[in-house]
Amino acid sequence: MEPIKVGVIGVGHLGHHHARVYTELFGTQLVGVVDLDEDRAASIGEGLGVPFYSNLDRFFETAKPDAVSVVVPTVMHYEVSRLALERGIHVLIEKPVTTTVLEAEELLRLAAKRNLVLQVGHIERFNSAVQYLSNVVRDPIFLQSNRLGPFSNRISDVGVVLDLMIHDIDIMLSLVRADIVNINAMGRCIHTNHEDVASAQIEFSNGTMAHILVSRVSERRMRQLEIMEPERYLTIDYQAQEVSIHRCLNQQGSGLVEVIEHPVFPKREPLKLELHHFVSCVKEGRQPLVGIMDGKRALEVAISILRQIHMQKPATLQGSAQA
Repeated sequence: MEPIKVGVIGVGHLGHHHARVYTELFGTQLVGVVDLDEDRAASIGEGLGVPFYSNLDRFFETAKPDAVSVVVPTVMHYEVSRLALERGIHVLIEKPVTTTVLEAEELLRLAAKRNLVLQVGHIERFNSAVQYLSNVVRDPIFLQSNRLGPFSNRISDVGVVLDLMIHDIDIMLSLVRADIVNINAMGRCIHTNHEDVASAQIEFSNGTMAHILVSRVSERRMRQLEIMEPERYLTIDYQAQEVSIHRCLNQQGSGLVEVIEHPVFPKREPLKLELHHFVSCVKEGRQPLVGIMDGKRALEVAISILRQIHMQKPATLQGSAQA
């Protein structure tokens, strides 16, 4: 079978890693990288030994990719993805999928019309610990997520809700199969014109409650999710890809005894798993684990949270249950 020809549009910090991983995947040929910054495109392309472009049309016409990763600034996601889909090219679009729900719906229609794979880059779904957790979580009562880190100038076009919190929104929507009935959120700008710290409380129709805290101005780095179930308490460390399961057992003569399990499972690079999945979906013509509907649902929730933060209006969201 001929290798899948792939390209990367936007080779900043994350796009560079997309390009690197594609060169490591079996059955995949990286046919070019694109960036408006010609020096950046040349640096990455020459480093990986592949053609580089600063003009998108020239890349499409010359490299003729079967599939592309779109890793440009969020405001350009829709336009670049649309151009690729219109040319019959499969697309992996980094999160957040677009800046508006209408744009996401338009991409969905276009991909469906042309029978193309359209995957959204919610990379945490491919974290080995998350994949393990998704198979064992049964009846969550409460979820608490903390995603904190120090300030960086790398992301400046969006705030922490679309940059960081959207990861946690997506994961919670995948674990709690119920509609969201209420959201309370607040945030604050510290170093940028966008929210740098944000907190959201979410209530689901089945009674499940969730709290998400994100910050890009914290001196402590933390990536953690805690899940309370009727008879278990589960924690996940995204960075270490580790899961802990806590139970309290009533032992005769000793009272309650806490037992902690540390499941063992293979740990792999999430980005490599994500891109391998994307290429496999292209080869086999199947829908991805994280499709455009997942990206759209997460974006809807994120927009509701942003509306509360910036306009101080109550936000209620319906219809966010998983299919």
